[in-house]
Amino acid sequence: MRICVAGLGYVGLANAMLLAQRHDVVALDINPARVEAVNQRWSPIADSEIERFFAEVPLTLSATTDPGTALPGARFIIVATPTNYDATLNEFDTSSIEAVLDQVEVLAPDSTVVLKSTVPVGYSARMRKAYPGLRILFSPEFLREGRALHDNLYPSRIIVSDPGEDAEEFATMLQECAHGPAPVLITHSTEAEAIKLFANTFLALRVAYFDELDSFAMQHNLDTRMLLQGVCMDPLIGSFYNNPSFGYGGYCLPKDSQQLLANYRDVPQNLIRAVVESNQTRQDVIAEDILARNPGVIGVHRLTMKTDSDNIRESSVQGVIRPLVSAGATVIIYEPMIRESSFMGAGVIGDLAEFTSRSGLILANRWSAELQPVAHKVYTRDIYQAD
Repeated sequence: MRICVAGLGYVGLANAMLLAQRHDVVALDINPARVEAVNQRWSPIADSEIERFFAEVPLTLSATTDPGTALPGARFIIVATPTNYDATLNEFDTSSIEAVLDQVEVLAPDSTVVLKSTVPVGYSARMRKAYPGLRILFSPEFLREGRALHDNLYPSRIIVSDPGEDAEEFATMLQECAHGPAPVLITHSTEAEAIKLFANTFLALRVAYFDELDSFAMQHNLDTRMLLQGVCMDPLIGSFYNNPSFGYGGYCLPKDSQQLLANYRDVPQNLIRAVVESNQTRQDVIAEDILARNPGVIGVHRLTMKTDSDNIRESSVQGVIRPLVSAGATVIIYEPMIRESSFMGAGVIGDLAEFTSRSGLILANRWSAELQPVAHKVYTRDIYQAD
């Protein structure tokens, strides 16, 4: 079966590689560097399973920037283009999806389109009206950054809209390519869209809850680890996703919780807004605690969201840098991914030794072994990895 995947971000690439085990997959992207990377069999994103697959697994996968090459003849066209949250529109910017739908309408109108990009609730139904000649499904992704292919190979669940032969065929195809069984839910598109937003907002809520537990412990000089141990011994709570941080961030949680809040515009609520606002509160608490220490030069070790990640977009530490810079503190950043000499009003230092030497205090959202020689300078709320 011929399949086209539009978008070579981590969602699109993970889907392309999953399906290329059994099917003829053509990836479409506007970025020539990503296309070249896929054709040369090296990963344009940080993901160890993707790198292993490229090295060891036979895949029927090619990539192109040409819609005329990628789209015609595809049974399914998976759209996994970026939909960043637009604060002015108060919803996701879905223009990248519509650009692909315009091309499909001309080049492959008989294909079935499966939206994998995260979208506002009700978006798929609106697109069916805007493109009446196209069959459009929605299938949410539940992937961790840096573990995207692994989470597609061993999915927690497979959700596809809308009930019918196309949805059943697509769900079966995902099951057959996965390396582990997963429950399947075929639902309507609006419910599927809401499932994605509610799932990620719950994860954001969980991060916020344990961050606020840590804020309480900091204020009252309590042992955060002991509090976590006692609370999380309850099996209904569980000892997972509970490591304090500088707030939630990354590709999904900030924008998905903001979009869900926007979809609540006519629905009474308190909790969803609190989840969104809690992140800035947590980052302000961290910034105030740092400034109270009169640290001199404040170093920020890495902007990436987590270990072995190459994503600095919406990283939580940026929400700490802003109030520090606004307060007039001198901030320097060690981030090998940044080539510029400054970022967010802070200087960027490319040499780790120079960075650690100049820093009076070093912020680390997540502990790194390379900080061990200067552990006495490190400020982190990473309770479990700092030992």
